[in-house]
Amino acid sequence: MNCCIVTIGDELLIGQVVDTNSAFIGQEMSKLGVRIHSRISVGDREEDILRALDQAKQVADIILITGGLGPTKDDITKNVLCKYFDAKLVVNEEVLHDVKGFFTRLNRPMLETNLKQAEVPDNCLVIKNKNGTAPGMWFQQGNKIFISMPGVPYEMKTMLTDEIIPLLKKTFSFPIIIHRTIMTCGIGESFLAELIKEWEENLPAHFRFAYLPALNQLRLRITATGTDESKLKQEIADQESKLIPLIDKFVFGFDDEPLESVVGKMLKERKANIALAESCTGGYIAHKLTSISGSSSYFDGSLITYSYDAKENFLGVNHETLLQNGAVSEETVREMVAGVKQKFKTTYAIAVSGIAGPDGGTPDKPVGTVWIALATEKEIIAKKFFFHRNRIQNIEMTCVAALNMLRMELIGTLEH
Repeated sequence: MNCCIVTIGDELLIGQVVDTNSAFIGQEMSKLGVRIHSRISVGDREEDILRALDQAKQVADIILITGGLGPTKDDITKNVLCKYFDAKLVVNEEVLHDVKGFFTRLNRPMLETNLKQAEVPDNCLVIKNKNGTAPGMWFQQGNKIFISMPGVPYEMKTMLTDEIIPLLKKTFSFPIIIHRTIMTCGIGESFLAELIKEWEENLPAHFRFAYLPALNQLRLRITATGTDESKLKQEIADQESKLIPLIDKFVFGFDDEPLESVVGKMLKERKANIALAESCTGGYIAHKLTSISGSSSYFDGSLITYSYDAKENFLGVNHETLLQNGAVSEETVREMVAGVKQKFKTTYAIAVSGIAGPDGGTPDKPVGTVWIALATEKEIIAKKFFFHRNRIQNIEMTCVAALNMLRMELIGTLEH
């Protein structure tokens, strides 16, 4: 069964708003065993929307539409759907009750334009919106299903998961599809593919395997499709048990758990703690660690020492070290990490210093050059990295590399 996603809104086309809805819809529909055939994005123009619906109908059984359901004049989706399905707008009393209740709960006045949210095409199935005023609409044309949802992400997501997917399950019989994601870092896609080439070639016919690269990370997704859920789960477990030994030192987690969460759990289990001295990352590593609930049990703090003076005054980096070697050097990060570990008296410490770009590079230290030092209870390990991306990506890749150094040290695989 195929699905086409149709997103509506000028703001999507000009890049004013990033389309996160399509990614969420794709994830949820794939869990049902529905293949996303394509995505069509159009602006707020009647002829473009009508053309998109016709295109979607040619390739998909289910057409999921987002956007253009607001109360203002630029929101034309509802009127276009009336034209497409030969319907007229009528007031739905249940929706009207919900709209009035929504504004009452917010203690806000309701305008005449808000009342129009209760108007829906007379030949659609109305879908409840728990988080807003724009209802969803379900249309059937022959054996094709068209479903229109609000473009506001938190409204759309709740409507899709709580209302639409249960309705789809009642309407169609879907195959069972199971995904297993293996999280890796520290190895490139082509190198990893070579390591597991024979394993991949021997996967059963009802299995699919995908490489999903990100900055300094690589997700591996195993997908199995069939009719027996328990059998599929066992088959995936069997394949995973063959795969992991081939790449075990690069695997840090499963099912999209972020590296910072994995590292945090490992520190917590060991009753260890960590402090940071950040230069080029400007607090980004601290941000990632503290984005995890409960991180106060293992994260003590971070010093953002961007300038020479800050490195000297707060971390005790020797002035001569900076003059002779520069801020981006092995000698400097070693003194930075020693200083922050001493100041916070933690089990571990990490220091980073680099040239994030786009300016500041030299022939011997080009943009993307980064030194990372890790201090343990026994020693300091420093490593040099080269990241050849833009400023933000270099910062993100430095963060991943630093956390992965700590992870590998915790499991005993870091080369000293």
